[in-house]
Amino acid sequence: MSTSLLYHAFGVRGYRYVKTDYSQGEVTFTIEQPRKSFRCPVCGSDNVIGRGRTVRRFRTVSVGAKAVYLTFAVPRVECRDCGALRQLAIRFADRRVSYTKSFQRYALELSKYMTIKDVARHLRVSWDVIKEIQKGDLQRRFGKPKLKHLRQIAIDEISTSKGHVYLTIVLDLESGAVVHVGRGKGGDALEDFWIRLRRSRAQIQAVATDMSPAYIDAVSTHLPNATLVFDRFHVIKLYNDKLSELRRALYHQLKDTTQKNVLKGVRWLLLKRPEHLDPTRNEPQRLEEALRLNEPLATAYYLKEELNEIWEQDDEESAQALLMEWISYAESTGIRMLQDFARTLRLHALGILAYYAYPISTGPLEGTNNKIKTMKRQAYGFRDHEFFRLKILGIHRTKYALVG
Repeated sequence: MSTSLLYHAFGVRGYRYVKTDYSQGEVTFTIEQPRKSFRCPVCGSDNVIGRGRTVRRFRTVSVGAKAVYLTFAVPRVECRDCGALRQLAIRFADRRVSYTKSFQRYALELSKYMTIKDVARHLRVSWDVIKEIQKGDLQRRFGKPKLKHLRQIAIDEISTSKGHVYLTIVLDLESGAVVHVGRGKGGDALEDFWIRLRRSRAQIQAVATDMSPAYIDAVSTHLPNATLVFDRFHVIKLYNDKLSELRRALYHQLKDTTQKNVLKGVRWLLLKRPEHLDPTRNEPQRLEEALRLNEPLATAYYLKEELNEIWEQDDEESAQALLMEWISYAESTGIRMLQDFARTLRLHALGILAYYAYPISTGPLEGTNNKIKTMKRQAYGFRDHEFFRLKILGIHRTKYALVG
């Protein structure tokens, strides 16, 4: 075998071929490093003397169905100039790994289309080898996201498993990249992000989040000059939750069995937009009957439709007028649920109306959260939290089918 073939086939350059061995379906090439190329790993001097060798074996790309290995006796040298006693640097493999750089590149390419388990089976290595290759690549590319360019961000949490286990995600709304993954939820999960953000000197203009007091306090403390925008999706979701509670309470108050049967099963009809009701299943008629029998429920339902209009106005002034009108009417209904929600809106009115200055939301982050859940489901979970974090940080670059 020529040195040219070593380079072109296996990415090994500057070494000499010695021999080939065949054993148990494997091919092993023995190589050596010419004495004239010895250099001190510390100072780069060629004034070195040999101090023994350590034989190492590296997995490289396969030849057909044959697994191929490189055997290399790594020289140990003593530098006469700086006095260092070190092994020579290996050019074709990273430190502390048992595979070549060409094998690493090949495994990463296969990982775009196959699961870790499939790649490991195909290359006849352990699952952990492929995972560590992926983890190292993700760490190099996404381990420390740059924050200096951030202008508009979204913050939300995602449930990762049963038992109230959460991750807090920060998304760059301009690039779609995840820039922080914190364990838990609330302000504590963002502490590392604030530290890195201060060091980057990024000029954050706006932050989209829900109305969580923890997030409001954290953003107000660490980004006092940023505009806080309360996400439309979370406002409507909160109202829908209150509407469901109202329907449940009204159902339990009813004594008439017929009326209870009318209210039973209309929860999802209350949450649907009118244009999404299915006439073939008599959904509009069922909803109309339920609203006709219960005035408080009807009031709350129609106010839900008006609430959506706050984000559909031509300008902030019109939206503010509509919001204040909605709050005043809700407070005058005498319905406890609407009065409580009206107080919530009044307290957060500035953040709701800030949408007209910065029309952003956590919608892109919800999409990213769905990709994260899909990735986790396809991988049947992640035992290594750091690996999971790195996969999330790089998920915006995923152009192929999500694999574990």
